[in-house]
Amino acid sequence: MAQLKASPVTAPSLHTTGVALRGKLSKVVLAYSGGLDTSVIVPWLRENYGCEVVCFTADVGQGIQELEGLEAKAKASGASQLVVKDLKEEFVSDYVFPCLRAGAVYERKYLLGTSMARPVIAKVRFELTFFALNPKLNVVAPWREWDITGREDAIEYAKKHNIPVPVTKTSIYSRDRNLWHLSHEGDILEDPANEPKKDMYIMSVDPEDAPDQPEYVEIGIESGLPVSVNGRRLSPASLLAELNEIGGKHGIGRVDMVENRLVGMKSRGVYETPGGTILFAAARELESLTLDRETIQVKDSLALKYAELVYAGRWFDPLRESMDAFMQKITETTTGSVTLKLYKGSVTATSRTSPFSLYRQDISSFESGQIYDQADAAGFIRLYGLPMRVRAMLEHGI
Repeated sequence: MAQLKASPVTAPSLHTTGVALRGKLSKVVLAYSGGLDTSVIVPWLRENYGCEVVCFTADVGQGIQELEGLEAKAKASGASQLVVKDLKEEFVSDYVFPCLRAGAVYERKYLLGTSMARPVIAKVRFELTFFALNPKLNVVAPWREWDITGREDAIEYAKKHNIPVPVTKTSIYSRDRNLWHLSHEGDILEDPANEPKKDMYIMSVDPEDAPDQPEYVEIGIESGLPVSVNGRRLSPASLLAELNEIGGKHGIGRVDMVENRLVGMKSRGVYETPGGTILFAAARELESLTLDRETIQVKDSLALKYAELVYAGRWFDPLRESMDAFMQKITETTTGSVTLKLYKGSVTATSRTSPFSLYRQDISSFESGQIYDQADAAGFIRLYGLPMRVRAMLEHGI
């Protein structure tokens, strides 16, 4: 594979965009996946901008199947070269794990698989990332200029230019895969009333077909970040890959949701996140031991905003970075292990231990003890219920 040169995309001004750039760019770097969209963008750029197209592919765990033959396909589409860089460890350690530590979940369900990969891949369409890293770069966004109005138009365009594409008019799923998850959109999923087809799923088996015997897995965590599986220390990417295999075998991590896109429209997506679902469950269970009530409440409230920023492509926003510093600080003592029971799509915690546990059996016991006396509750209840008592007195004219 060729090596990527510095400053591959140059332009006279940040404000020179779209059609005004045609004929002014000698080289464009395209974040290339080999899917339908990027496959047709290569010849479109050559036709409309007359520039050299260098394809860049980040290996963030999308699988050997997607990477095999990618260079030949890119060149057949008209690209001058393809650069592939293995970013799996960086992706998991610098992007996935911080989101996990923050507890970032978008709209109650989405574990941000595609959104977390955006900053590490730095795809062309995510201008906010590019502007934060290098304000002098211009961004070319073909879908804002071309007359390709849908996936069927894109397929026709690809056929016209003899470009093989991984979809057909009768089976049009738009998929995005990395080491964290696999997303499915399009085709019958565009109607929220349709149940996904059984053969659509790739990373996980149908929970009904999962083993009849549960499997127990122990996750080791240090300062809010996973470090081991069943007592074996693993690198971030290796750890996630192993949990994907274990979780997928038991049908863990399937999510079917209708989400609100940044531009305001609703969209339906189906996600497979087997390893991520296991890690989220483990992290939350350990935090139940190591964080007090108010800290958990504040952390959960900030996690919502954190997820929104990541979803919106604002990874390098100072607000997210500041919130990340907060998350890192309050999870310093979130260290220990959690054992989870995996069974036919479900994840259940069976054991939690931590050297920094705030749980004290001698205090929490229902038996009377020296530290906490059950009789102490009487005065607390009277004070805690005072506002309700005063309101009731007012209503009854007392």
